[in-house]
Amino acid sequence: MYHTYILFSIKKNKYYIGSTSNLQERLLKHNSNHKGFTGGVGDWQVVYQENYQSKSEATQRELQIKKWKSRKVIESLMKGN
Repeated sequence: MYHTYILFSIKKNKYYIGSTSNLQERLLKHNSNHKGFTGGVGDWQVVYQENYQSKSEATQRELQIKKWKSRKVIESLMKGN
């Protein structure tokens, strides 16, 4: 099973969109002290996820959501609209 997910950081007041086969492990990585967009913050929480049977489906959905580049549209997706 693969997951497309959205994380939110209160400290950054930002969303992060990604995909993975192991969401718990990936969240630990995001909350670790590493270089990159999610590194060093430590308060990322999963606020939305979708499950897929294949990696390609999860990746395609991740890219689709990233292309929206709209906080309002992403928040609408999470509310189920």
